[in-house]
Amino acid sequence: MNALADLPPWASVMTSLLVLVGSGLALVGSIGLVRFKTFYERVHAPTLGSTLGLFCILAASMLYFSMAQTRAVVHEILIGIFVTTTTPVTFLLLVQASVYRDRFEGSDPLAGLGEDRAVVKTLVPSSGIANGSTAPPGC
Repeated sequence: MNALADLPPWASVMTSLLVLVGSGLALVGSIGLVRFKTFYERVHAPTLGSTLGLFCILAASMLYFSMAQTRAVVHEILIGIFVTTTTPVTFLLLVQASVYRDRFEGSDPLAGLGEDRAVVKTLVPSSGIANGSTAPPGC
C-alpha cells in the first residue's frame, strides 16, 4: 500500500484544509498586489500573504510526512527559517531603495502623512538647502 491510503482520515482533512488556507492566503496577497495603487501599498500585501500562506502549506507538508512516516520534516523547517529571514529583509531593502529613489527625484513619499507624524526633510539637489528652509545670508 502507499502512504496516502494509510493516512488517517483526520490527517487527510487537516492536510487538505491547511493547503487550501495557505493557497487562499497567497491568493489574497496576489490580489493585493494588483489592487493597490502605489509601490508602498503593493509591497506589503504579497509579503504577508506569501509568508503566511507558505507557513500553512509547510504545516500541511509536515503533517502529511509525519503521519506517512516517509521522511523527517527537516526540509520544511529549513524552508520556514529561510523564508522568515529573507522575506522581511527583501521587503526592507526594496522599500529603502524606493524611498531613496523618490527623494532623489524630488518627491517625498512621506509627505501625505499627518502633521502628528515625524517630518522628514529632503535636500534640494541643486542648492543643498533643505525644503522649507531659507538660504543662509550671502548665498
